[in-house]
Amino acid sequence: MFETILWGVAALAAVSTLLWLGNFLSYRVIKTRVLNERTWDYNICCGETDGGGINADIAQYGNIPNFELVTDVTALPHATGAFAHVLCSHTLEHVDDPQAMFAELQRVGRHVTILVPPLWDLAAALNPFEHRVIFLT
Repeated sequence: MFETILWGVAALAAVSTLLWLGNFLSYRVIKTRVLNERTWDYNICCGETDGGGINADIAQYGNIPNFELVTDVTALPHATGAFAHVLCSHTLEHVDDPQAMFAELQRVGRHVTILVPPLWDLAAALNPFEHRVIFLT
């Protein structure tokens, strides 16, 4: 019986570690690498992220430079083609209509980069409490 409990604890620890590692790789390593590729003219992301240009979100989570509060992700307050490089990182999975948001990002940006939680990041990709859409990445 004690061995069964130990195996259960070990399995739980292994699964927890893998979930944490997947989430860390997705949100910290990959997202940081993409952010460092260039200065993003428009950065609409989930969390506290400075892309170097205008940083937009539906809520302000910290002291982010050039912050813009967005009330409707399908009607951004910018002209068509206003930005050369737009980054939307870990955000599309949160909205009710990701296609409409993507169309709006394409309207305001000439080059749009999208990051969504990959399926191997199970803690994020399969989170029904925060995410409305699962992308098969």
